Amino acid sequence: MVSLTLSKLFTRGLSNLRLYPASVKVVEVGPRDGLQNEKTIIDTSIKVELINRLNQCGLKVIEVTSFVSPKWVPQMSDNKQVYGQITKRNDVSYPVLVPNLNGLKDAINSGVKEIALFMAATESFSKKNTNCTIEESFIRIEEIMKLALKEGLNVRGYISCVIGCPYEGPVDPEKVTQLSKRLYELGCYEISLGDTIGIGNPGTFEKLLDKITRQIPIDCIAVHCHDTYGMALANIYAALQFGISTFDSSISGLGGCPYAPGATGNVATEDLVYMLHGMGIETGINFDDLMKTSSFISSTLNRQPASRVFKALNVKEKVN
Repeated sequence: MVSLTLSKLFTRGLSNLRLYPASVKVVEVGPRDGLQNEKTIIDTSIKVELINRLNQCGLKVIEVTSFVSPKWVPQMSDNKQVYGQITKRNDVSYPVLVPNLNGLKDAINSGVKEIALFMAATESFSKKNTNCTIEESFIRIEEIMKLALKEGLNVRGYISCVIGCPYEGPVDPEKVTQLSKRLYELGCYEISLGDTIGIGNPGTFEKLLDKITRQIPIDCIAVHCHDTYGMALANIYAALQFGISTFDSSISGLGGCPYAPGATGNVATEDLVYMLHGMGIETGINFDDLMKTSSFISSTLNRQPASRVFKALNVKEKVN
């Protein structure tokens, strides 16, 4: 386990000593994970506008699209156009999801600098989601990693169902730890732990992180929470106490998982930022601009923002 230096931490709490990261990296996954399951095809110009608006909010990582076959994810069929048209800033990363070598080659030809690959923590979810076993997933991942690293790309790894699986129930933290370690040893600079069906709570997350942080540097661990049971922020708070400083979120709480019955969207970026700023943790994100961006994409999708803070502030404005 790699210890965090004191320069990266500050204390909070009066009766108890708490250590939290002084700053947090928010990975915005809305343009990809948030939009990929929308049934109505969204115009490319809207996706580009969303990403450019997120650019202006101060986010440093924006996952923009997925280089997957349009047969499987029609919403992402304009991946090349989206990546090519967005405004790219030198201080912002724009990773894309790739499922296989063909997707990786398309991404490389499009000028992508960072990719994300994915796998599941259970056999049932793996077969349902990617039609292969966990070991077969690693064969695919090794092929992708070999070419990606040769081309100088940064590679991020996702693991789905780290707390529970819709088909197999609770997942053993030791199993997730070993999968995470394998991804790290293959060359993933960061491992994102996904509570895909949002079944986690601070207790289960603490058990998981207690094991993983003994095997992988804390700086290489990210947490990806869905809010199905309303536990996302509580789980993130638990992860902060372990020194985790990277969290995935989706603007306006967009997203979900078609293979996870009942799963709602990712934790809303504006809810996450509201909590972090309230704790005195730096994000570099402009909250007001984030709220405007949430309003933009929600109105485009003809729905109200799913974030709690947006609803609360709207009610407050009406009352006043």
